[in-house]
Amino acid sequence: MPTSTANAHAIRTAITRLNHQDYTRWATQTRKIGGCRQPIHLRGKVEHHDRATGALLHRYTTRTEPDGLLRVPCKTRRASRCPSCAETYRADTYHLIRAGLAGGKGVPETVTTHPTLFVTLTAPSFGPVHTRAGNRSCHPRRDAPICPHGRTMSCIAKHHPDDPRLGEPLCPDCYDYTASVLFNALAPLLWKRFTDALRWQLAKLGGLTLTELRRHLVLSFAKVAEYQRRGVVHFHAIIRLDGRTGPTTTPPAWATTDLLTAAVQHAATAVTATAHGHTLRWGTQLDIRPITTNGDLTEQAVAGYVAKYATKAAECVGTLDRRIKPLEDLTALPIRPHARRLIAECLRLGALDDLTDLRLTAWAHMLGFRGHFSTRSRRYSTTLGQIRADRATHARDQTITTGRLPLFDEDTVLVVAEWQYTGRGYSLGDALIAAALNQSPTKGSGL
Repeated sequence: MPTSTANAHAIRTAITRLNHQDYTRWATQTRKIGGCRQPIHLRGKVEHHDRATGALLHRYTTRTEPDGLLRVPCKTRRASRCPSCAETYRADTYHLIRAGLAGGKGVPETVTTHPTLFVTLTAPSFGPVHTRAGNRSCHPRRDAPICPHGRTMSCIAKHHPDDPRLGEPLCPDCYDYTASVLFNALAPLLWKRFTDALRWQLAKLGGLTLTELRRHLVLSFAKVAEYQRRGVVHFHAIIRLDGRTGPTTTPPAWATTDLLTAAVQHAATAVTATAHGHTLRWGTQLDIRPITTNGDLTEQAVAGYVAKYATKAAECVGTLDRRIKPLEDLTALPIRPHARRLIAECLRLGALDDLTDLRLTAWAHMLGFRGHFSTRSRRYSTTLGQIRADRATHARDQTITTGRLPLFDEDTVLVVAEWQYTGRGYSLGDALIAAALNQSPTKGSGL
């Protein structure tokens, strides 16, 4: 609908909501979800029964709620979709990462003495792209060559950080879009092979077999994927050496930071992955830095850095934050030509029989990358699920303390819940009011 018509409709629905008799309850519910832009709509009930007699002790039903719905946060990790829920995810990831570096949440503080590195694994070059080089020009060349497509392979511009050309190739026809897409698709496999090779190298440097290594130490890690402006992912990883039972035990004396550094350097150059005639490997830019409690790279800095990228996706490349259908008209999409060609290459390669397993068509909007953005090994620290469970327990305790929920002995109460998903998001008018409510000083905590 036209913009003016949509605005008028939003104002009318907002006025209707404000004048409704259940507005106060709706506003309370809206504040409670902490500014979520696309809340989940649930319809149903929760009943508490006495296990011995079957008597109903307490019932909550959405029939008494505004619109007959309970709205709960969407809990997405993507800041481009819901900044409020993404901030919660970022904070949870921060605490998860920091616990594995400084202790807490079940991890002893002695973990700070374990050899720990912050490693960045990058992608190789697929062709020269526009970059920022401080106060220098992008690609200054006195005798710049002319590519086969007639373009001068040089750029004397000093790009602004917001310049949309950053990351785009100097010559799109020379750029290897096929290899770029395949690297994204194979990045999770490269990571797995990297960690396998890292364990083998640690065993070799320690004079042990792989089986013997497991009796002496455990390799723990947490990583996050970050998109570069050119449209390929690289990984930031925290890699730590623990004793045989994890962070509660100290690794053997021979397992030093220097030994771990040497093992990482070897593993990063030793692994490859092949698809469609292309052999992919990590880029030559390998950054390895030790994490210390009082050095240049502290656990707070690393945890904050990793958590920041846990809420981002491919938006820096200018692609779309949604699935792209195979028959969709790419020329009509509001995206830059570089992102459009990367998406088109995903769709082209996705139709090939030998690349079906990579699911490039389904993940074209992510430029081929289909892995998890934030992962960790089993013994690194706590889990996001446990952090969320702790928050839910806190919220329940607060509800009981304020008298909004009766206090029951969990051993004597049977809880029966029935829920049905009915949609998500706000109407245009409700979205206006929700935005205003969550900007006010009385904004709820979301617990």
